[in-house]
Amino acid sequence: MCIAKSFCLWLLQIVGLLGLLALCLWLIMRPKDPIFTIVEFSVPSISSQNSSAAGDAYNDDTLSFTLEISNPNKDSRIYYNDIVLIFYFGQDTVGKKNISSFHQEKGKNFQERNHVDAEDQKVKRALAEAISNGHAELKVELSTVIQYKTWGIRSKHHGVNKQATIPVGSDGKISGKKKKIKLHNASKIFNLRNKKFL
Repeated sequence: MCIAKSFCLWLLQIVGLLGLLALCLWLIMRPKDPIFTIVEFSVPSISSQNSSAAGDAYNDDTLSFTLEISNPNKDSRIYYNDIVLIFYFGQDTVGKKNISSFHQEKGKNFQERNHVDAEDQKVKRALAEAISNGHAELKVELSTVIQYKTWGIRSKHHGVNKQATIPVGSDGKISGKKKKIKLHNASKIFNLRNKKFL
């Protein structure tokens, strides 16, 4: 009887130890989400010269931005489907940009410098007026689908939905102390609205 109890106790200890080891391995190997940051941003502003504050080669109907994507994982590559960026001023869409699918090596950063053409002249004028008055806020929303590849094994597909508010000063650039805007997890309403991208 004592031998049977000792064996059961030993077996429970082994099972518990294996379970703890499996949990630790899962926590160590679990890939971290990529980090999306707007590191540069400028929009056209109304001035006496009728020129862009950013001085880019793009015309006054464009918003220029640089998106940085960081892979914080040292053991996992990340495979991205097309990334969709949508910029809003209030409830109105300013423009949309697609970034083609690509894969990112372990622990690497990727930067995409691009521009968005303003789709609606009325929205563009309202935005330019807000900027000329000293302050405007735009919202950016990002949607994509990713896969992780760890030790040669690909994970299932994961939907990514991020968003951020971009404060813009009278110079047409990011205002405030933070000159880089990190995108954070989107609201549930945004996730439902962008289900078509997943």
